[in-house]
Amino acid sequence: MVIKWRNGVLPVAAAALVLVAATGCVSTPGAPAAEPTAAPSAARSVARVCAKPAAGPEKAPAGAVTVDPAVVGDLAAKTKGHPPNTTFWLRPGKHRLDPDRYAQVIPKEGDRYLGAPGAVLDGRKKNQYAFGGTARDVTISHLTVQRFVAPTDEGVVNHDSADGWVIEHATIQDNSGAGLMAGARQRVRASCLRDNGQYGMNAYKAKGRISGLVVEGNEIVGNNTGDWERRRKGCGCTGGIKFWAVNGADIRGNWVHDNRGTGLWADTNNNDFRIEKNVFEANDGAALIYETSYNAVIRNNTIRRNNWVEGRREAERGDNFPYSTVYLSESGGEPRIKARTDKIEIYRNVLENNWSGITLWENADRFCNSPANTSSGDCTLLVRDTDRCAKPAIAKAPLYADCRWKTQRVDIHDNRFVLDKSVVKCTVKCDRMAVLANYGTYPDWSPYQGERVAEAITHKQHNRWHDNVYLGPWQFVAQDPSRVLDFGQWQITPYQQDAGSTLRARDGG
Repeated sequence: MVIKWRNGVLPVAAAALVLVAATGCVSTPGAPAAEPTAAPSAARSVARVCAKPAAGPEKAPAGAVTVDPAVVGDLAAKTKGHPPNTTFWLRPGKHRLDPDRYAQVIPKEGDRYLGAPGAVLDGRKKNQYAFGGTARDVTISHLTVQRFVAPTDEGVVNHDSADGWVIEHATIQDNSGAGLMAGARQRVRASCLRDNGQYGMNAYKAKGRISGLVVEGNEIVGNNTGDWERRRKGCGCTGGIKFWAVNGADIRGNWVHDNRGTGLWADTNNNDFRIEKNVFEANDGAALIYETSYNAVIRNNTIRRNNWVEGRREAERGDNFPYSTVYLSESGGEPRIKARTDKIEIYRNVLENNWSGITLWENADRFCNSPANTSSGDCTLLVRDTDRCAKPAIAKAPLYADCRWKTQRVDIHDNRFVLDKSVVKCTVKCDRMAVLANYGTYPDWSPYQGERVAEAITHKQHNRWHDNVYLGPWQFVAQDPSRVLDFGQWQITPYQQDAGSTLRARDGG
């Protein structure tokens, strides 16, 4: 979850798809002819899954068991009464479980659940879970799952984070908690994750790590209806999707929009993410947070009109922190951790009329075994035993480097950053790109006190912007929030950022 800034202020989602032509930013007439190669100015098409979900089979497939919506509990009973690898076809209509709050479907390995057109599994605000248990390789498709009341941090579909599940052409909506949990090798495709109380999906597994996760071609919209960050200030417990300790994820071709809070949020020891060809649009908070995590490629995304609510709110409170639309917090490339890349590379994206751009942040007081580490009990992937990060050993190599999550080896290039303040309706604090840290003070035995971390993230950890295109009145923050630079100052010594980049410093278009 997001670490607090200073005095408690937070610094801080196929054929069955209907692809709709999109419009986007048009290059400003008269812009420099020799611009660096950057992401296309036209916004990417989006998958409008929720408005036009793909229809399921109108007749039961050969060998399938038919489930009757008129019989309460029929789905759970027939699942229990049949062997593994059974296909169940749910007739059109509203299917119900027994009224007991813990009544749920417990699939067997390889079971498949196919919904006919109009098939809905409805929890009636009585049942907590729809599908649970530990069976592997379960498929749920063409089915609407709605109105279940999972507790906070728990999920409705794949409640127990079993491995190998496939959720495709499904609509999971209007549930409390998370619409989905995730296990290893889970595939979520062409589905609508809409208006769930906390998360569209909570990619968390209580025992073991999640690997091989694919989230592709989904619409992820309107989640966190419970507004949990307000109810539990600073909880870090929301998002269109939240990822925890996921090792290997492909997040592509999704439309992540209008979520209350962050679109997609990777938090605590995630590694090896590819986030590409998505549209992030009109999320109240950041489009993307990558926090205390490692090694990622973020490319070819369209990111527009995000962070207007949360960014504006903090600015109006007088907070000078550069709240951004893409926020990397204590996250970077680490060659010693196996992945498809050894850095965080952010390239060929279009960021248009968001509240600020990209912030690289590192909290000097956040490290393994520090009371300021809000990921309580967790240590980096380089030091598994948190207790090793204590004095006097932490003050020397290798623990001095390995006991903290570092924002390092971040390569930001060939992006297009567009800002028109008349569109965002702002005058200040919505126009920043930043690399910074706080002054280390806590705890009293910390070896990271003073400007050490701020100097490192700004000058020594190979964080680099280059070959980008800027349209609009951009400013740049380096080392700490008080150090605000213009484009020329950002490019020269000592910062030497954005070599090969261009700036047209009037409102973008």
